[in-house]
Amino acid sequence: MRADLKYRRVLMKVSGEALMGDREYGLDPGMVTRIAGEIRSVQELGVEVCMVIGGGNIFRGVSGAAVGMERASADYMGMLATVINALAMQNELERHGVHTRVQSAISMQSVCEPYIRRRAIRHLEKGRTVIFAAGTGNPFFTTDTAAALRASEMGCNALLKATKVDGVYDADPMRVPGARRFERLDYHQVLSDDLGVMDASAVALARENNIPILVFSIFEPGGFADVVQGKGRYTIIENA
Repeated sequence: MRADLKYRRVLMKVSGEALMGDREYGLDPGMVTRIAGEIRSVQELGVEVCMVIGGGNIFRGVSGAAVGMERASADYMGMLATVINALAMQNELERHGVHTRVQSAISMQSVCEPYIRRRAIRHLEKGRTVIFAAGTGNPFFTTDTAAALRASEMGCNALLKATKVDGVYDADPMRVPGARRFERLDYHQVLSDDLGVMDASAVALARENNIPILVFSIFEPGGFADVVQGKGRYTIIENA
């Protein structure tokens, strides 16, 4: 393991929308391949990597509830969408030579392991990438909250949120040309200013367990490897 690594064990949260690439729905194989390559390069540095992937490219529980579906049922459908994404990512990672395990919060032994904390930690210690699927296993909680929860349970040094932009802005930089970018924030400011980095419950959980949140662009080649070494462009959220 390299001595210059800033973070030794990290959880990366990837939204389902990121897996769409330029598509309007579903999985973009090229994007899945790109992310797998980024993960492999970080693993080769000696970093232990686990992941939570959203399901918004296939189905969003909140959207389903908005059109009249029962929220709990819609959320369970969203959880199943995350399993599809996790299996796709596992397949691509293993094509890149990265040993990977998928653990689901909803039991489905035919396709993946059930989530068992101690087993997941052992996988990480053996150099395997672990993908946590099906969120927390409970409706009314998002995959952001699942990411903060799993990062806490795994004892991660950082929670990395991979997005389309290179940090946190005070407005959508895609729509507002003069949006201000933050280099550093504290948890309280993110919550009080409602900056929308992650759900409030996820930010609060990261704060409670003193896990810094780093927001970076997954579209920047080598960005993931740069962040775990404390380089590149990202916004860090931590205690002031």
